[in-house]
Amino acid sequence: MTLNAKRRRAHDKLAALPGVRPIRRPVTATGSDEFDLYYVRTGRKTRHPLVIIPGGPGAASIALYRGLRRRAAAEGLDVIMIEHRGVGMSRHDDNGADLPPEALTIEQVVDDVAAVLDDAQVDSAIIYGTSYGTYVAAGVGVRHPSRVFAMILDSPLLAGDDIEVVRQTVRSVLWHGREPDTEELADKVRRLADEGVMTPAGAQLAATVYGFGGARLLDRQLDLLLGGRNLVWTAMGHFGELMVGRKAPYRNEADLVGRIGYRELNYAADPDGLPLDPAVAMHEFAAGEATRFEAEPFDLVAEMPKFTWPTVVVSGGRDLITPPAVADRIAELIPGSVLVRLPTTGHSVLDTKERAALRIAEAAAIGRIDTLRPQEAALDAMPSVPAVRLMVSALAVAARVEAVLPASLPRVVTRTLPKPVTS
Repeated sequence: MTLNAKRRRAHDKLAALPGVRPIRRPVTATGSDEFDLYYVRTGRKTRHPLVIIPGGPGAASIALYRGLRRRAAAEGLDVIMIEHRGVGMSRHDDNGADLPPEALTIEQVVDDVAAVLDDAQVDSAIIYGTSYGTYVAAGVGVRHPSRVFAMILDSPLLAGDDIEVVRQTVRSVLWHGREPDTEELADKVRRLADEGVMTPAGAQLAATVYGFGGARLLDRQLDLLLGGRNLVWTAMGHFGELMVGRKAPYRNEADLVGRIGYRELNYAADPDGLPLDPAVAMHEFAAGEATRFEAEPFDLVAEMPKFTWPTVVVSGGRDLITPPAVADRIAELIPGSVLVRLPTTGHSVLDTKERAALRIAEAAAIGRIDTLRPQEAALDAMPSVPAVRLMVSALAVAARVEAVLPASLPRVVTRTLPKPVTS
């Protein structure tokens, strides 16, 4: 996607926003060519700003999170967000061509964070990562520990073998029904799998619905499928493909940087041959792309015990994307960390319960993360962002409407996106 006239107009409009500025960065660690990497700073400047790193890889920062930064500034937070290299405003070299594959690695992204802090004249910051962004945040701790004042790891990743925990959790909930209110739900999933309706990709859609609305919302959809009614289910699949599979300039652009997830974080692991395998869904979604896992850039299991700064680990109880068991392990690895469990929350508190995320960031900013555990129930009860509330309400209404319509035949096998961008 070269920097054509239409894209240039959008680029220039974003570049003119208050607080947006470029810095020169090397295209690769070993080359002499440079490009413009963009970042934005919003709010009254403080000694230790909040650096927010979204999920993905593929989520942009400057346009996509403009509202979040405005609301964070109203709460007194000083926020820095960096447009990930290969995405949005940081996508192109000086000739307007896409950055080459060798420019797109986690280590270079991590070094971009340190370079932005240098440009902003910030000695150390509160590093807030969500989903994929937690790996980048932890990478800052590994490569640039002096730049970390505090850290927040929201729905975190740990290692390439997280896929084993994801498989166990998805099957525990959707196949075996071992969580509260999921026994009947799992029975329906198994029946649908026997009929060829609940594919691994469909299971990822089910996991997303469960994260947003819980067992009750998902159960309604499964009843419709069992009754031969698949209009809402199919529409959700198409909507997911539209929102995540399609490139949305300056908002979601995973086409260049998706290779990071596959090559460095093992997003498309080898399938294990058992039901509802997320790895199968990832391979289907990445059809035609190079998905071979090469190596992780960091050994976080070995490095996290060396983290000395205040750290908050945030986990949603209904998160089947980066399950609570991963967060539990991270909290055990990082000395003195505070684990905040939100039982009725799904993946990425930053993207689904923004008010709770900002409350956690405020506690880190004033050095009071010790107050967060007693607030777990209050944080969990905070409302979801309007877009999530609207989606959950729309699904419930659509399910009631479809329930009175004639069954649609033949059924279709759901092919959808394996995981939402949190980004």
